[in-house]
Amino acid sequence: MSENAQGLLRDLFQRAVEVADPMKSLAAHLPEKPDGRVVVIGAGKASARMAEAVEEIWGPCDGLVLTRYGYARPTKGIEIVEAAHPVPDEAGQIATRRMLELVKGLGKDDFVLALISGGASALLTAPAGNITLAEKQEVNQKLLSSGAPIGQMNVVRKHLSQVKGGQLAAAAHPAKMLALLLSDVPGDDPAEIGSGPTVGDTSTAADVKDILTRWQIKVPASVQSVLDTETGVLPSDDKKLSRVTNTIFAAPSQSLDAAKTLAGEHGCDVEILGDALEGEARDVARAHAALALQRLKERTAIERPLVLLSGGELTVTRRGDGVGGPNAEYALALALALEGANGVHAIACDTDGVDGAAEVAGAIIGPDTLTKAKAAGVSAEKALDINDAHTFFEHIGDQVVTGPTLTNVNDFRAIWIG
Repeated sequence: MSENAQGLLRDLFQRAVEVADPMKSLAAHLPEKPDGRVVVIGAGKASARMAEAVEEIWGPCDGLVLTRYGYARPTKGIEIVEAAHPVPDEAGQIATRRMLELVKGLGKDDFVLALISGGASALLTAPAGNITLAEKQEVNQKLLSSGAPIGQMNVVRKHLSQVKGGQLAAAAHPAKMLALLLSDVPGDDPAEIGSGPTVGDTSTAADVKDILTRWQIKVPASVQSVLDTETGVLPSDDKKLSRVTNTIFAAPSQSLDAAKTLAGEHGCDVEILGDALEGEARDVARAHAALALQRLKERTAIERPLVLLSGGELTVTRRGDGVGGPNAEYALALALALEGANGVHAIACDTDGVDGAAEVAGAIIGPDTLTKAKAAGVSAEKALDINDAHTFFEHIGDQVVTGPTLTNVNDFRAIWIG
């Protein structure tokens, strides 16, 4: 039963990824190619795949798309540039500058197709004011380690940028723009996807200062100077955004629904806990363990297995120098809280194939996880204390490694109870 349960969990994750593949999900939202000049731009971990899907329908196009190292795809006309994620680098900065130049000077009869997915926030790098790339990297690294929710991180990123918070779309005005968005954020708010380069925002520099204070993030003088003046973030009703249409074509809820259908086909009942969960990974894991143990206690021998599904974006507050990510940390904390409970298996993975900064999607656990760790001479408690979940699961052979999935609809978690 253990192998069957874990095999199903892996299949559920794979199905969640498959339905969010732009090659399968984008076409229904792409109009006929307009007459006249068409420029394709984009950024994110799924953007190259999106560009590939566009050219499958439209044929060769002019444009520039920025994606993560290792995530490029073969395209016919659109140039694909790779850069660093989650901490920006010079390649991203140069490509962002080129993208802004590409859309400047377009007329009202021109058309821009923007392809935006998760990861765009780090990849699109154009620091505001006198902020240097090194200073932008420093702030970004502090944000990632702070435990701040992704929405608050993105508020900071928007106001320290010349491209986020509607500024990329504004640069293309008065051209008409269609932005196709692949959501990786809780609630599917277009303004949060990639820090909203094509979407206006109501936040202010004062909000950024509050966030930095709340999460105890010290910033360089150049950042403080930008926040003391009016940043370039545009309100949603700004005239320069009046010709922009933002459309979400794939989202976490669709992936969870697909996983639910597959689990049902395999004779399981399903309970979806939500597609927009946020919070500290270990805290959410403990809550889910308590729920799983309660559901296990309530079940009878004649009942079908139950699968608990959830999505969203969890966070990790760095306490140590281990190698980890929110999905692996969730799985590790879940295993500890379950204490080897018979009949409970779980998987937690990021749908983009990268959990934190590691090239690992996540991990899978079962009743024997802690026993395997003891046999391997590794401590689950210590690994959790120093945020070393990836190393822990590597030692016991329970990492989930997919390589680039070419999509990104956030975290996927499934708990099998039977």
